[in-house]
Amino acid sequence: MSAEQAALQSVEATIDTSVERLMDLIRIPSISTDPAHADDCRRAAQWLCDELTSLGFDASVRPTGQHPMVVAHDRDAPAGVPHVLFYGHYDVQPVDPIALWQRPPFEPARVPQPDGDSWITGRGASDDKGQLMTFIEACRAFKAANGTLPLKVSILLEGEEEIASPSLAPFLEATAQELKADVVLVCDTDMWDKDTPAITTMMRGLVGEEITVTCADRDLHSGIFGNAAANPLQVLANVLASLRAPDGSIAIEGFYDDVKDLPEAVRAQWSRLPFDAEGFLGMVGLSQPAGEADRPVIEQVWARPSFEVHGIQGGFTGNGFKTVIPSTAMAKVSFRIVDGQDPDKVRAAFRDHCRARVPADCTIEFAEHGGSAATVQPHDSPMLNRALAALTEEWQTEAACAGTGGSIPIVTAFKDQLGMDALLVGFARFDNRIHSPNEKYDLSSYHKGIRSWVRIMAKLAEG
Repeated sequence: MSAEQAALQSVEATIDTSVERLMDLIRIPSISTDPAHADDCRRAAQWLCDELTSLGFDASVRPTGQHPMVVAHDRDAPAGVPHVLFYGHYDVQPVDPIALWQRPPFEPARVPQPDGDSWITGRGASDDKGQLMTFIEACRAFKAANGTLPLKVSILLEGEEEIASPSLAPFLEATAQELKADVVLVCDTDMWDKDTPAITTMMRGLVGEEITVTCADRDLHSGIFGNAAANPLQVLANVLASLRAPDGSIAIEGFYDDVKDLPEAVRAQWSRLPFDAEGFLGMVGLSQPAGEADRPVIEQVWARPSFEVHGIQGGFTGNGFKTVIPSTAMAKVSFRIVDGQDPDKVRAAFRDHCRARVPADCTIEFAEHGGSAATVQPHDSPMLNRALAALTEEWQTEAACAGTGGSIPIVTAFKDQLGMDALLVGFARFDNRIHSPNEKYDLSSYHKGIRSWVRIMAKLAEG
């Protein structure tokens, strides 16, 4: 029997105790944004450190400016094999509104479902405690069955992901030599559907901006100054409207100069995925795609840059009516950018575009709200293709290379600071209700997620 098969047998024999360990971790209310739960975050870090130590890792809890990191290295790492760094986070979102929870958020349960599956309920069950435990339990199964892991494994578990990871960049800088590996494994993403595993290979970057337009030096009476005085709300509306062309494209000069077209091999694979564009928009009460008219919806949300307005403020918005011309108006906007686009270049082009459309006697000011580049995993990567093969073997369905319209800054941090590509392999489902009441993780996701990591580690070791 191979080491992989022996580890898979161990998974099957111990799945119930694996679930119990996950529920023990969920019981710790490690809410990172609430100072009242700082001790709980430390307790969760120590719990994970103790578990990893028991599995033969040199594990430690490392202090940061806020919540600690857990760092672990396998003591019995074999020689001459690839080195992987696994990343996950133990902190969770707040639970409010508490009245909408069907069960107490930190009293997890295993709830049978009509389809024969079960839900593991509780805050953090999916994001990210269930996900990170799939990897730890796979390590446990390999160790129990074979005494050693097939790879050199290091682990980094963070306690600040839900508050934008303020300590991660300086921590990576301080531990760069210690944490450097061949690849980062991240388990904080979704499957394509309940039967189709996926590796997220494309993530858009982000450019956030706040715009303030000022016209008159005070609020004005519209009956006295109307027509003659520039209205900043109108000026702002004109500027925002000018950013989109009638065909849905972004109308900033040179915006698409650095945008790469989707490789034909990727487009062909995406065309085989069971993606229902009408259903995607229909589930939110819409029917007409709003982006580039010549691009299918799946490309619009995964592989093309976007511009969105998130909020506009100015003038009188209270009850009743007030005929005022405000002196200022403000909007918050963002771009999602794709591979090849530079966040600073996009920001500068956006600001130039806006300034050119403001009357000479009005002013426009900008405030930056973050920026990160897109990340792309090369499709000819040997590690990616081994992981895809392992997932396909476990799920008996061709594993998908998926994109995501969102941004995961930690992946950029690993690339920029450690020079490491990431394999984003997740087993969550879109209905897991992360960040919402009644979060859950499907037992089948947890069970087959553990088995999947066993297979992935075995495949990666072949390199």
